[in-house]
Amino acid sequence: MSISFDPLWKTLIDRKLKKTELAEKAGLSKSTLYQLSHDQSVTLDTIVKICEALECSIVDVVEIK
Repeated sequence: MSISFDPLWKTLIDRKLKKTELAEKAGLSKSTLYQLSHDQSVTLDTIVKICEALECSIVDVVEIK
């Protein structure tokens, strides 16, 4: 199994947001954005920050393939 953040990118497109805007809104570092962009694992706290910033559910951010 692997982690995919494809749902996050789709959510950003649907909301017409850029990755940098997400980072600012959720308080994410450049290295965390890099990890997300390359489907690397991040902490659950990071996913929660993203969900809170976007006011969305976890399924709108991450999926397990």
